[in-house]
Amino acid sequence: MVIIYILYLLLFVIVAISGIICIKIKSAGMNVKDFLQFVLAINDLENLYVFSKNNKKMTKIEQTLFLKEAEKIFSIFEKIPSILWEDEYEKYEEILETYKDIRVLRWADANT
Repeated sequence: MVIIYILYLLLFVIVAISGIICIKIKSAGMNVKDFLQFVLAINDLENLYVFSKNNKKMTKIEQTLFLKEAEKIFSIFEKIPSILWEDEYEKYEEILETYKDIRVLRWADANT
């Protein structure tokens, strides 16, 4: 019987903490869904950063995949205040520069 009370107490604490986190996220002016996407996108940002270092060696298919993934990351990061991801700003900038370089190369190829 004591174990059931402890489980109920733990469940209550977990729900309370989750509620407080959701309230804090909402009070910061963000949607909870956007924030969760941001948390998951941090890992994708790291992967794209490593991938962007090989910009000169990418094939056309890899460039296309990079562009699509970068656009996803950009759209997620636009929804989040920059103060939350200022530690990741250098990686974001590197990905943005690679994105721009690939777009220019593709534009030049299309016009020749």
